[in-house]
Amino acid sequence: MADEHDKMLPIANVGRIMKQILPPTAKISKQAKDTIQECASEFISFMTGEASERCRKENLKTVNGDDICWALASLGFDDCSNAVVRYLNKFREFERERAAANQINEDEAAAGPSNSSKSKYHSNNESNNLQIQWEFTEEDDDMKLS
Repeated sequence: MADEHDKMLPIANVGRIMKQILPPTAKISKQAKDTIQECASEFISFMTGEASERCRKENLKTVNGDDICWALASLGFDDCSNAVVRYLNKFREFERERAAANQINEDEAAAGPSNSSKSKYHSNNESNNLQIQWEFTEEDDDMKLS
């Protein structure tokens, strides 16, 4: 039983996700949390297993987001697959932009301070929400992108 329970999503996380959807005054029973925990965990295992099998057949060692999207689509979850593909593409674009901003910061740090301009890159990871803010300041020009 303990081994089976270790393969499930944490019940606190499941309850937190459920509370986000429901009205603030709604109560959630332990049985409801347990049921959703079991179903969500089984769904994730099922999708991951399908993606893993595909990777094994193609002699790939790593399951990635594209493999999960393929598994969703191949098992008839086309709507979910399309949404996950859109999210994955946005996430990858975000990561490229962040890497470019980090490279600019590293280049500027190596070049040393400049009299006419300075730039800062801020990253704040609170509650799993990543916020990025790019600031460029010149003598008379201020530009902020969030």
